[in-house]
Amino acid sequence: MTEPTASDDALLLDNQLCFLIYRLHRGMTDLYRPVLTALGLTYPQYLVMLTLWEHSTLTVGQIGAKLHLDSGTLSPLLKRLEAAGFVRRERAQGDERSVEVSLTKQGRDLRRKARTVPRAVGGCLVGSAEQADEVREQLLALVERVDAARAPPPRPSECRVTLSAN
Repeated sequence: MTEPTASDDALLLDNQLCFLIYRLHRGMTDLYRPVLTALGLTYPQYLVMLTLWEHSTLTVGQIGAKLHLDSGTLSPLLKRLEAAGFVRRERAQGDERSVEVSLTKQGRDLRRKARTVPRAVGGCLVGSAEQADEVREQLLALVERVDAARAPPPRPSECRVTLSAN
């Protein structure tokens, strides 16, 4: 086996931005776990609850759009939240194909207990509200760049095919 050369630095694991983001994701989940376990939530369930605390009632599709999750991932989360008594799922009256998710009294009450979560976790990450705002702005800019890079290329407004008459 040959030793990596300086030109191979780009392929070193610790030099990969994606690996640092992966480690950050894992670390953040680990920080949240004990705080959320005390509330009876997993991290993905917490994200659903944050969305519902903000909007009270949403369709499954709306929750999925806000969290960037497909219904196959979201449905089991919602079933567990419903079994825990935090949410209620019902067919939308105007559209039988849509399922609306709303908070129960227990789900609304959980919000009061969850108010300590951002401070408990944030205190481990940054020293001040100003630093939190700076980090949030940098992460948002990175997310926007990633989203732009993932977007399909724009379609030409007009496609012309020219055939030669040979």
